[in-house]
Amino acid sequence: MNNRETVYRYETHIHTFPESACAMSEGREYIRAYLEAGYTGLIITNHFYRGNSGINRHLNWKEWVKQFCRGYEKTYEEGLKQGLDIFFGWEETLDDGDDYLIYGLDKEWLLNHPECRYWSRFDQYHETHAAGGCVVQAHPFREAYYLDQITLSPFLVDAVEVLNGGNLPSANAYAYRYAQKIAKPMTAGTDMHNARGFHAQNSCGIYMKQKMKTISDYVHALRAGTVQIIPPPSQQIMSDSAALSTPVFVITEEGNVVPEYQSPIAVD
Repeated sequence: MNNRETVYRYETHIHTFPESACAMSEGREYIRAYLEAGYTGLIITNHFYRGNSGINRHLNWKEWVKQFCRGYEKTYEEGLKQGLDIFFGWEETLDDGDDYLIYGLDKEWLLNHPECRYWSRFDQYHETHAAGGCVVQAHPFREAYYLDQITLSPFLVDAVEVLNGGNLPSANAYAYRYAQKIAKPMTAGTDMHNARGFHAQNSCGIYMKQKMKTISDYVHALRAGTVQIIPPPSQQIMSDSAALSTPVFVITEEGNVVPEYQSPIAVD
C-alpha cells in the first residue's frame, strides 16, 4: 500500500456485549482504540439466531430483532459523537458449525423476513443476493473444541475471510490458499470480542480507496474485487503447512456434503 495514497481502513468482524454471548465489551468501548489505530469505521457483526447469540430466542421475532440490533445502534450513536463510522452486519452459524458474515441487509429487512432464522446455505446465499447483500465465509479453517468438522461452501459465498484475528496462522494460511483456489475475493477481520485485547499491530481488516457511505458500498467493492486486506499476506500466510487435525468437508454445487478429497477444491 502506498503510504502517500489516501485509503480508508475498516474492521469487518466485531462483536458486542450482550448481543453476542461470547463478547465482553460494549460497542462504545472499541471506538477510541480503533480511531487511534487509524480506522475509518467498524462493521458490527454479532452472532445471529443460530449462532452464539446473547438474545433470548423465546422472544417474539420483532422483539428479538430489536434487541439484536441494539448493539449496532448504540455503537453507531457513539461513533457519531467520536468520528468513527459504524455499519451493520451479522454472523450466522449453520448446520455443521460453519459461520457466515452477512453484509448489506438492515433492521427493516430483518423485521420483514423472520424466515431467515431457518435458511439453508442455498437460501442464505440467494436470498441475501436478492436483497442486495453478500455472504462471506468466516474463518473457514478454524479448529476448535466445539467443531467436529470444517465445512467449506465454495459455491454459495461471495468471498472468503482469509485473515482472522482469532485464528492460528496455519488456519489463515489454509484460508488464503483456499480463496486463491476457488478464485474468490478475500477479506480480513479481527473477530474482536474484548476491547481490552485490541492491539493495533495485531488487528486485521480491509482498506478501500473510496470512503464507505453505506454498507452497500462494501458489498459492491467486495463483489468488484477492489477490497484489500490488512495486513497484506505474508510469506507465512502463503506457505504455512501445519497439518489440520479436523476433517474437511465441502458443499458441492449440487448441495451435497462430501469429504474434501472427493471434491474439486482440495487445498494443498
